[in-house]
Amino acid sequence: MSVSVPVVMSSLLLLPALLRQMPPHAKIAVLTYDSTHFGDNLIEIDDPAERARIVIGGVEGGKYWHDELKRPAPLIDVAAMESDVSDCIKRIRASHPEIAAILFECAGFPIVAMAIRRMVKLPVYDIISLCRITMASLV
Repeated sequence: MSVSVPVVMSSLLLLPALLRQMPPHAKIAVLTYDSTHFGDNLIEIDDPAERARIVIGGVEGGKYWHDELKRPAPLIDVAAMESDVSDCIKRIRASHPEIAAILFECAGFPIVAMAIRRMVKLPVYDIISLCRITMASLV
């Protein structure tokens, strides 16, 4: 008997389910490493009303962002990443107070997820969340 194993490629796979879990007026913040390179084609939400509930933010310009551009990249400065992610969330929540959940698109951000959860007191999802759901579904 052959078993098919699910492929987990991006935390963005969680977005449709998160939209349905939140109240209709709630927004979801999608945080990425560089929002200037994050197009609507990555979201694949066709309904304009649902798309309007998604707010994109990035840490471009921050210390973590600058460090990752260096070659070779230095060791990850977790404090800088936490600060950059925190600053991004503060900026987008100031413009969109109806944000009810955060989805980390960047695969590097889970290292600061617990600190961000404590800070923002909102659900924070990431690639690890998706992997846990996927692994729990397997025998």
